[in-house]
This record gives sequence, C-alpha cells and structure tokens, in this order.
Amino acid sequence: MSVKQRYTQAMEWLYIACIVVSGTALVAITLMIPSGVFMRYVMNSPMSWPEPASVILMVTFSFLGGAAVYRANVHVAVEALLNAVSPAVRGKMLIAVDVCMGVTALFMLGYGIQLCLITQYSTIAEFPWLSVAIVYLPIPISGLFTLLFLIERVWVGSPPKTSIMYRDQATELE
Repeated sequence: MSVKQRYTQAMEWLYIACIVVSGTALVAITLMIPSGVFMRYVMNSPMSWPEPASVILMVTFSFLGGAAVYRANVHVAVEALLNAVSPAVRGKMLIAVDVCMGVTALFMLGYGIQLCLITQYSTIAEFPWLSVAIVYLPIPISGLFTLLFLIERVWVGSPPKTSIMYRDQATELE
C-alpha cells in the first residue's frame, strides 16, 4: 500500500469519526431540548442544563461537521460563478479557494489553541466542573482536520468513489 493510499485511508477513518461525533451530538441535542421543554412546561420543574449542554454540543456538531462537509465537497459553493468563467480562470479560482481554506484552517488551529489556553481556567455556570477550553476544543481540532482534508485534496485528489461518503447518494424517483 502506497503512502497516498494510507493517507486516504486515514482520512476516510477521520471523516467517519467526524460524522459519528457530529451525528451523535445532533441526536443528543434533539433529545435534550424537548426534555427541557417538557420538564419546564408540563412538569413545572425546569432543568438548568439542557440548553447550555445543547449549545456546547452545537459547537461540536458545527465545527466537526463542517470539516466533514469540506471533505465531502458538499459545502456551499458558487457553482454559477465557476461555470461562467473559462477553464483557465476556473482553475485559478479553485487554487485560490484552496489557499483560502488553508489560511482559514490554520487560523482556526492557531487561534483556537490560544482560545483554549486562555479559557482553560474558566468554567460554565451550569457545569462548574467543565472548563470552557473543552467547549472551545472543537475549533482547533476542526481546523486541524480541515487542513488534513485539504492536504488530501491537493496531494491525492478527491476521495475515491469507494469512499463511504458516496454511499448515500440520492436515487431518482420513477
């Protein structure tokens, strides 16, 4: 197995991990919010933790899910603009996008680490045992993951068609 194949395989497992963690966070949010509403309005006994816990999980869902979306190439893109220009200009625009994504990923990684270090001794009122740095940890982690996915795209190319991300394609209706 070549180095490129091993790297692609590692990125596939990283992609799956991002999807699993993001999906689990989304399911947990979906369960927590209604339970908080039920306890507040039906049982008249509000819980203090569902809303802040959901916000914490939303940070995780958003950033790790964003990294996975970038690898799957299903992020928001202006295809009309790319289709309106010549192939030479399109190629330059795509290189510029990769450079911007690299800068953004490095920014998230660098400043996310600084944010975690600065807030490591702060806590959340509803969770006094939880450091704010843990809440912000998905920012540098997703910056690193996005950078790794970018390296895969530039070095190896798009993920192979055997990738798990192609297994849920829409089917045509009759």
